Amino acid sequence: MSVLLILGIVIVVLLVVMLARRNGAASQATRLEDARADAQRWYERLGGQVMNLHGDDPAARQALADAGERYNAAGGQLQQAKTVNQFALARESALEGLQYVRAARVAMGLDPGPDLPPLASAQGVGQLTQEREVNVQGQHYKAGPQPGADTPYYYPGGRVQGRPVPAGWYSTPVWKTALGAGAGVLGGMLIFDALFSPGFGDMGYGDGFQDGYADAAGDFGGGGDTDFGGGSDFGGFDGGDFGGDF
Repeated sequence: MSVLLILGIVIVVLLVVMLARRNGAASQATRLEDARADAQRWYERLGGQVMNLHGDDPAARQALADAGERYNAAGGQLQQAKTVNQFALARESALEGLQYVRAARVAMGLDPGPDLPPLASAQGVGQLTQEREVNVQGQHYKAGPQPGADTPYYYPGGRVQGRPVPAGWYSTPVWKTALGAGAGVLGGMLIFDALFSPGFGDMGYGDGFQDGYADAAGDFGGGGDTDFGGGSDFGGFDGGDFGGDF
């Protein structure tokens, strides 16, 4: 094989490698720009809602305050984002804020608007379809599918300390209680056990939900010192492997 032929083969190989790298870089740049544009779109939509909506109802005010918090968080994330995953986090924050906006509109008696893409953090946790009330460690807790004077805190759904917490309206932000002061972590887990665990009351969960909830419960299983005041009618759940409505 002549030297010129070998040199030609080397040049061709180098050209192929350079072209592949260039195409890969262009594809990555396209994905990054698409992720940035998508996050920016939802962020701007959230900003328009936050700026233009005003509610006097306590539930609406609280939901709008939470929406504003997520708007600020998404803005900070957008400013610092440099990767596709970071832009995805900013998008998630903006979408969560828009979920709070929809809740505020419901509390104000307005059309909630078009459906939103599902939150990655709320995948499979379901939503409340019936009211329930429990007493845990001397404190009264209530949750339900609709806003009210005694349930002014909306939660779009998610997992807290491994527990699936369904979307709905709550008497207190129990998802924050489990992570902060107040009842503390154990107290928060007892609240979740009381409100959602298949082990309490006739909840009608599917087997998949029971198994998944048991796995999530970990070492916090059981209800501890829990008194179910007025909370025996817990029917109407369709959990299905964390996928249905509560």
